[in-house]
Amino acid sequence: MFDLNSIFFIFFIAQFFIPLLQKRMLEVRRQAAIRAIEQSRHSRLITMIHRQETMSFLGFPIARYIDIEDSEDVLRAIRFTPPDMPIDLLLHTPGGLVLASVTVFVPHYAMSGGTLIALAADEIVMDQNAVLGPVDPQLGTAQSSFAAASVVKALSQPNPNRDDTTLILGDLAEKALRQVHASVRKLLLEHHTEAEAERIASALADGQWTHDYPLDVDQLQGLGIKVATELPRSVYDLMDFYPQATQRRPGVEYIPIPYPQRTPEPSKSER
Repeated sequence: MFDLNSIFFIFFIAQFFIPLLQKRMLEVRRQAAIRAIEQSRHSRLITMIHRQETMSFLGFPIARYIDIEDSEDVLRAIRFTPPDMPIDLLLHTPGGLVLASVTVFVPHYAMSGGTLIALAADEIVMDQNAVLGPVDPQLGTAQSSFAAASVVKALSQPNPNRDDTTLILGDLAEKALRQVHASVRKLLLEHHTEAEAERIASALADGQWTHDYPLDVDQLQGLGIKVATELPRSVYDLMDFYPQATQRRPGVEYIPIPYPQRTPEPSKSER
């Protein structure tokens, strides 16, 4: 028979290896889901899903894994793809990278750099409740950043006491706005007229909204951006294999089963 020490040792080892096994099984299921979508659409599917996953030991996090398809991985995947094979890109990201693609799927959100990727696509397919975002440049660090458009606007106010650092920041802000506007306009010219590309680039890149402002399907279509909403069910299924780091108590709870539709009770006059 096992004594108490042996049981504790087995429990100790299991707590260490089970998360590793679970992560490996999740990766296998992801690959199978990706392959299934590729076979159904006869395409190369590339995912860029920015979510954190935690592995824990006895309830305490010991490692954090970030599954991010960075620019080199995406370019490598494109090089592995035959020239006549379409490319599907699944986006779920707060931003950061700029690459071209063919069809972009957005089940939830693709902000900032993610929006730039979507604008470069031949087709954008979004969930009806998914959002993109403005692409106006931000200056500074992750802890302290400023919208370039706001810096330029602040410097337009008369103030003779500005120091050299503020003036330099203003110069950088003006350059960043011109550069991003030109880049967005160039991407849009692939599928829009010059006038449309200029108008959309001005709206998205020149600071009309705050950087985190969500642009839904109706707003994007109102801007003149062609967006489809027939997102394949398989895309949602694939997202299930990219879980967010779990919390001790879920923020949202419900019984995950469909309820039958209630039959309305007859009124007193109908009884």
